[in-house]
Parts: sequence; structure tokens; C-alpha cells
Amino acid sequence: MKSNNNPNLKRVIVDFKKLTPEILAMVVEKFPDGYDDRDIITFRNAKNELIEAVEIMTEDTKYLVKVSARLEKVIEDYDEDDYEDFDDDDPEAVQDPFQDSFEDE
Repeated sequence: MKSNNNPNLKRVIVDFKKLTPEILAMVVEKFPDGYDDRDIITFRNAKNELIEAVEIMTEDTKYLVKVSARLEKVIEDYDEDDYEDFDDDDPEAVQDPFQDSFEDE
């Protein structure tokens, strides 16, 4: 039986601003139709703030990806081709889906 409390797992909390194409792909793979309340875990961080996240596990890391409207929208609109020109670990690749599309030119 696989334990989620493996002491060898590195725990990483991922905010939308630090979401990489690699982690986003893992979230989409685990939740292809999006996530719902039963997929969300709630915990308090070091600042005692209540955090809601979905859990993604690799062999050596447990990613706790913070739940947000931005994450939901990016999952909904996900197309792996959008990220082919970026490195898997590039947090600049995943753009805010709600950012103003009328930026200064």
C-alpha cells in the first residue's frame, strides 16, 4: 500500500505564479475534467493561513497546487502545444488567463 505520508517526499506548495508547464500537465492529467470539492485538501501554511490545494505526486515530490479561478481556467483551456516553446520548469510559460489583453505595445 502506497503511503501519502512518505517521509522521503519533498513537499512543495505551488501558487499560480509559480506554476510550470510540467506541473500544469500533471494537474491536467490527474484532473482531465477539472477537480471538485472532494479533490481539494485544506491545510494551514507556516503563516497559519488556510490553504486549499489539489495534490499531485511524483516519485520524490508531493506538489500541493493552490486552487484558484486562474487554475480552473487554465485547466479548462489547456493545450500542450501552447507550451512547446518553453522549458518544462519555466514559470513564465503559464500565463494568467485573466490578465488584461490590451497591454501597452
